[in-house]
Amino acid sequence: MKLRPLTPELVRAQEQIEQHARRLGLTFYRTVFEVVDYDQMNALAAYGGFPTRYPHYRFGMEYNQVSKSYEYGLHRIYEMVINNDPTYAYLLEGNTTLDQKLVMAHVYGHADFFRNNFYFAHTNRKMVDEMANHATHVRRHQDRHGVDRVERFIDACLSVEDLIDPASVFRGAPRPERAEDEEVETPADGRMPAKEYMDPHVNPPRYLEQQRKQREARAHAAKRFPPQPERDVLAFILQHAPLENWERDILGIIRAESYYFLPQMQTKIMNEGWASYWHSRIMTQHMLSDADVIDYADHHAGTMTTQPGRLNPYKLGLELFRDIERRWDMGQFGSEWEHCETMAARAAWDRKLGLGREKIFEVRRVHCDATFLDEFLTPEFCEQHRLFVSKEDPKTKRSQVSSREFGEVKQALLLQVTNGGRPVIELVDANFGNRGELCLAHRHVGVDLRWDWARDVLANLATLWKRPVRLETRRGSRPVRLGHDGETCTEDALIDQAS
Repeated sequence: MKLRPLTPELVRAQEQIEQHARRLGLTFYRTVFEVVDYDQMNALAAYGGFPTRYPHYRFGMEYNQVSKSYEYGLHRIYEMVINNDPTYAYLLEGNTTLDQKLVMAHVYGHADFFRNNFYFAHTNRKMVDEMANHATHVRRHQDRHGVDRVERFIDACLSVEDLIDPASVFRGAPRPERAEDEEVETPADGRMPAKEYMDPHVNPPRYLEQQRKQREARAHAAKRFPPQPERDVLAFILQHAPLENWERDILGIIRAESYYFLPQMQTKIMNEGWASYWHSRIMTQHMLSDADVIDYADHHAGTMTTQPGRLNPYKLGLELFRDIERRWDMGQFGSEWEHCETMAARAAWDRKLGLGREKIFEVRRVHCDATFLDEFLTPEFCEQHRLFVSKEDPKTKRSQVSSREFGEVKQALLLQVTNGGRPVIELVDANFGNRGELCLAHRHVGVDLRWDWARDVLANLATLWKRPVRLETRRGSRPVRLGHDGETCTEDALIDQAS
C-alpha cells in the first residue's frame, strides 16, 4: 500500500498541534501521519487499521461493506489511529485543511490515552510488525496445508476469539500449591485435639459434619479438571486440545490479537471522550481562525450528534470528562457534598479547588468504561443530558422510552460495556462425564445467549476440541444444557440446583 506524506502545510499544522498537546500535559509516542485515498482508508478500516493482516476472506467482506457504505453516503472515515510505538495515524485525502487539523488534534488525544491508560499497559507496542509476522505464518500454513483447510480452521477460531479472560493480564504468576508432604497433618475425621471429657464441646457433631463436607468438596475439586472455572478458554484449548502444530500456531495468533484489541473494547467511551475533549480544547483555544469557527462547530457537532436509542461514545465520554473536571474544580465530591440535601446549597456549591485537570488525568490513567461509568455517572448528569432506557414495542417494532430512572439507566449502560455486552462464558469441566468432553457454563450477568449463534459456536468448539462440547445456560427461567458432537446439536433440561 503506497502512502502519501503530509503536505508542507500539514507538516506545520502537526508541529503546532503537537507543541500545544505537550504543553497541555499530553504524553505520547512519536506520531506518524500518512495521507490515504478513500479506497486505501476503507482497506485499512477492514484490516482494523493495520496495513497488513493475515489472509482471510472476512477482511474482504468487511472491505466490501465499508466501501458500499461510503459510496452510499452512509458514513465517512476521517481518521484512523493505531496503538503502536511509533503511533501511526491516517488522514483522508481530499478533506479540508480544517478537517485534517481537527483529526490531528483528535489523534494526539488517542495517542496519549494509548500510552498512559492502565488497560493498554500489557499491549504489544510493536503490533504493526507482529501483524505482518502473523500474515507470514498464515500464508506459510496455507501453502503447506491448503487455503480452504486453513480458512475453515480460522473460521472456527474466530467464532470463539472473545472467549478470553479480561482480568488475566493483571494477575501475577499463579501461587504454587503446597506439596502433599508439606501439608499440615490433621486427624482423618477433622477432630481437634482435646481431652476426653472436653471432646463433646470441642468437636460437636455439627462441627464434625462441616469438616466432612469440606473434605468431600476438596476431594471433588482435586478430581475436577480444571480445578477452578476458567475464563480463558482459548488458552486452555491451546494447552490441552489435540491440535496439530499449525493449528496451534493459528489459534495462538487469534488469541494474541484478541488480547491486543481487548482494551479498545474496554475503553471505547473513555478513549473517544478523551480524544474529543482534547481536540475541542486544542482547536478552540489554539488552532482556529475567525473564518474557521463556523465550519469547525458544524463538524464537531456532527461527531457529537446522538441518534435516538443509540449510544454515542464520543458525546458521552466527552461530557462525562467535562462533568468530572467541573465537579472537582468546584469541590462537588466527597462526603460533605454527598450529604448535602439542600437543592439551593448544591446549586451554589463552589469551593474553588481547581482540581479538575489533575482529576481527569488520573481518571484517564486508571479506569475503563465500566469503572468510569460506575464511579462518575450521577443522577444530575443523567437528568441534564436526558439519558433514558429504551425498548422495542412488540406491536409497532419501534424503539420507545421505557425508563428515565437513574438506577435503570446506569444498569443499562454498565451492561453494554461489561465484557463488551457479550455473554460471560466459563470452562467448568474438561472431562465431563469422564469422557474427555468439554463443558462450559454461561454466567448470567444480564446478557442472554443468541441460540443460533450458540449452536454455531459449540460446533466450532467441537472442531477445536476434537470431542463433544456442552454449554450449561438458561432458556428463560429453565436451566438447559446445549451439546454438540461436531455433527448434531442437542438440548437437555437440567434440574435447577438453586431451587
